[in-house]
Amino acid sequence: KVDKLVQQCQEHLEPGEQVIQAIAGTYETKILGSNTVRAGCFIATNKTLVFYAKKMIGYDLEVFPYENISSIEMGKSMMGHHISFFASNNKVSMKWIQDKNVKDFIEEVKSRMGKNTAAKPESDSPATSDPMDQLKKLKELKDTGILTEKEYDEKKKDILARM
Repeated sequence: KVDKLVQQCQEHLEPGEQVIQAIAGTYETKILGSNTVRAGCFIATNKTLVFYAKKMIGYDLEVFPYENISSIEMGKSMMGHHISFFASNNKVSMKWIQDKNVKDFIEEVKSRMGKNTAAKPESDSPATSDPMDQLKKLKELKDTGILTEKEYDEKKKDILARM
């Protein structure tokens, strides 16, 4: 099941983004006002954490840059593992995860949390310490849809506070 979801998600990944680990479970959603559960998966790539679920018509997709993930909540019950990721005042959760690779998946994500995996290596470009350049680059990220308005405002506030 997870392999099929990962394959369907491939077209939504960025160029150069590679799947490292994936686990499948279920998530809660509303359909016509009623709570229901659907199959979904978490995918750890070399750049982001991706939540993907195929629907009858369409899909649900949410992408979390590792640098934005602030915490992980997890546990295990009789029905399987449950995991929630928190990033930029957002949360994505899955439950009933039966995958034997849960521990490896969590370790992979933890090893990347807080790190800017989308950035070029330092040898490719000099470090930018000029706040004006940082603000320009931040605006470009917002304009291209990589950052939400809220994420943009938070980062902008941080840069201005350091001036």
